[in-house]
Amino acid sequence: MTYLIVLNDHPYESERNYNGLRLATSLAGNDQNVVRLFLIGEAVRSAVGGATVPDGVHDIEWMLRRFAAGGRPVGVCRTCMEARGIETEALIDCTYRSTLDELTRWTEEADKVLVF
Repeated sequence: MTYLIVLNDHPYESERNYNGLRLATSLAGNDQNVVRLFLIGEAVRSAVGGATVPDGVHDIEWMLRRFAAGGRPVGVCRTCMEARGIETEALIDCTYRSTLDELTRWTEEADKVLVF
């Protein structure tokens, strides 16, 4: 099955990204699944390297790296990056600047789309 998981929230202002990443990583544990992750809105901040992790919360950068370790794609919305002044060079190496066109294609190809 092909899954698309879309994250929307700031990495450390709610548990949505944490829970979405937990589910994405769990689904990716089944070799028959294709799991793609797209960061949009405030979630693009999750892909910025070297962020200070508040005490008592999970390290979203580490979780992204763990998810992507199997070669799974993590697209980051270009328009959302630009709106926040985030340069491509600031992204962690397991993520990449992506587009709404790619999100559209992934949505059309997915059997299930989950939004956090």
